[in-house]
Amino acid sequence: MTSQANSLTTALGALVETAIGRAGGWLPFDRFMALALYAPGLGYYANDSRKFGAMPASGSDFVTAPEMSPLFGQALAAQVLDAMQATGTREVWEFGAGSGALAVQLLEALGDKVTRYTIVELSSSLRDRQRARLVAFGAKVRWVSELPERMEAIVVGNEVLDAMPVKLLARAAGQWFERGVGLVEGALQFMDRPTTLRPPTEIEGEHDYLTEIHPQADAFIRTLGDRLVQGAAFFIDYGFSEREYYHPQRHMGTLMCHKAHMADANPLLELGLKDITAHVNFTELAVAAGESGLQTLGYTTQARFLINCGIVPLLAQAPLAERIAGQRLITEHEMGELFKVIGFHRGEFWDALGFREGDRTHTL
Repeated sequence: MTSQANSLTTALGALVETAIGRAGGWLPFDRFMALALYAPGLGYYANDSRKFGAMPASGSDFVTAPEMSPLFGQALAAQVLDAMQATGTREVWEFGAGSGALAVQLLEALGDKVTRYTIVELSSSLRDRQRARLVAFGAKVRWVSELPERMEAIVVGNEVLDAMPVKLLARAAGQWFERGVGLVEGALQFMDRPTTLRPPTEIEGEHDYLTEIHPQADAFIRTLGDRLVQGAAFFIDYGFSEREYYHPQRHMGTLMCHKAHMADANPLLELGLKDITAHVNFTELAVAAGESGLQTLGYTTQARFLINCGIVPLLAQAPLAERIAGQRLITEHEMGELFKVIGFHRGEFWDALGFREGDRTHTL
């Protein structure tokens, strides 16, 4: 670990320790995760580390679909255009724009059909990188930190829901506990406390079980539903339906950390230097959307969605190296099956392009 990285981890650790002290010695995991990822200037998404890139040699920690291949954004643009035509909207909003790669791909593909492209980004460091990458698009692109009271737009979010803080629930000897973070001899340790919180569905069996619930993602979708008066929203992320998410055999949960393109399961180490994520419960999102007035357009795998949106002819026309990279977007053992796409809308229902074949809404 470099001296700069060590300094960042030390400073963030001190901030977490202070928060633990103020909370009476025990910090719920979602509050810990929020600090580890978003503490100003120190959290993983708030500091200046590279994060996004195809290879560890670049100093990056993981690759997302838009960095993997521009064909991702080109195919998604077909669905965005389809949604704009169906809903009569001409604005696009992107949540958590990362390196800005997806914004570039969508803006280039959609051209004058988009009158404004708004990015909701909480990280000042990432905003600066996005501005530098998107300078050619001028005033068409803007950045905000919160939603307006009313939105008429097409919303997109790629790998944004998995980075929202989660609560950890642990079942031991038949009793449920909420897992938090405390200090033992000066070191961060997991600590469990009895809780009335429960997963949204009963977990079969009596074996010990660790899992997550997602109140922040749920609240985000409800807020979006309250504000989106016309338009649609599409979210792409790794995750499962509720039945799969809380399967009895998934007894260690889905929480994972990423650094230098390696994965581990201990978020208490190397604070601020690695990503912390959890898989998405798409059933919960659909329920939250429905209760806030949005309807589900469809739910399917990333592979099926991109194929529906025309990625196969794009692959056929691409140079060999780009074709190989693009195949990873739809190959089952890469991103094609684990990653899902869910769509919501406000207004008249239409047969959305990305869900016309292989729709799995009935599994939610």
